[in-house]
Amino acid sequence: MSVSGGATPAFQQIAAHFAPDMPQCLGVAVSGGSDSLGLLTLLHDWALAGGPALRAVTVDHGLRPEAAQEAEAVARVCAGLDLPHNTLRIEISDQAGNVMDMARRGRYAALAQWAKEHRLSDIALGHTSDDLAETFLMRLSREAGLSGLSAMTARRVVDGVTFHRPLLSVSRMSLRDLLTGRGVDWVEDPTNDDPAYDRTRARAILKELAPLGISAGTLASVACNLREADEALRNCACKAAEDIVQFDAGDVVLARDALFDQPGEILRALLLAALNWVGNEGYPPRGSAMSDLIEQARDGKDRTLQGCSILSRASHLRICREWKAVAETRCATSEIWDGRWQLHGPHQDDLHIGALGEAGLPLCPDRKETGRPSASLIASPAVWRGTELIAAPLAGLANGWSATLLREEDSFTATLLSH
Repeated sequence: MSVSGGATPAFQQIAAHFAPDMPQCLGVAVSGGSDSLGLLTLLHDWALAGGPALRAVTVDHGLRPEAAQEAEAVARVCAGLDLPHNTLRIEISDQAGNVMDMARRGRYAALAQWAKEHRLSDIALGHTSDDLAETFLMRLSREAGLSGLSAMTARRVVDGVTFHRPLLSVSRMSLRDLLTGRGVDWVEDPTNDDPAYDRTRARAILKELAPLGISAGTLASVACNLREADEALRNCACKAAEDIVQFDAGDVVLARDALFDQPGEILRALLLAALNWVGNEGYPPRGSAMSDLIEQARDGKDRTLQGCSILSRASHLRICREWKAVAETRCATSEIWDGRWQLHGPHQDDLHIGALGEAGLPLCPDRKETGRPSASLIASPAVWRGTELIAAPLAGLANGWSATLLREEDSFTATLLSH
């Protein structure tokens, strides 16, 4: 392949993104659409000009029968470029829940695992300025606040792997022009024309806004401007957290008066970080849900959100795990429970870890000495033999067992700064 694209703005944008320390080998996720194939083409140009070696990967979610053929087409393109390629097949149920969200989570998890297997620390994704504009409109319809309307980050770490978005200032059309000039065909995802999907509707709205001078590039610039404001706000929130936030056995405890004395966006940022740190849902709740939460917490009302219980007390707000979110979560005592807890004790094959629950709470006579509310304790890890409670370390019933939280308190700051 020719290196003629080396002088293009998109090529320069990629090189600038990875400067000054580019990886020796870079993974690149390629779906077969114009955005990811454009990224692959530019990265291949860069590799020929001295950039990192490449390894491509395609994720087949199993949601469309055409996906397997599209993955094979990507494999042929990669073979023509003499690049190694893998197809990852994952199963996503299309019967219930938010299918797009489930597919997104499954895709990132599969890509992170693939990267580790191939000893890659970095994967490039083909998001463009059009994606910024479409996401902006989608979140606008959900009444998102500053954080939600801000542009997605150019880098995101998932399970120890850094995902890069080096083309956020590049338009989809410019990538299609590049591919057309190279004689490279791309796949049009049929869901792009399905109005059942939010992103499809957002693209249609963009076309309607164009006569008003509101283009994808314009909205992408707005999202980037909001991103800068959001970063400044998050730094202020980190400073405020030093006096407001404390931790207790996996719960986040926020000083009530100091919290509600904060400007609205900083208050919101602190609560969002607490929900994410405790619940680890990965994506924030809708703006209206957060507004309702803040209003109810001010009024001293308890509620649940994002797999968390929010307990409003006279002196503080406590964010703990919601019992319903972990009620069916079980594993061997040697395994990690709820993605957060490692238990240590006399492991036996007939024991398992499950939530303490309402039934187990009265069996912990020293629970009040912990100072933790029942709502927190019932969602804490306990050791069971069938229906017999053996130990509940966080509820004062140790019996030779202890619990280690695998989520460090310092990671709360990273959660607060992430987007």
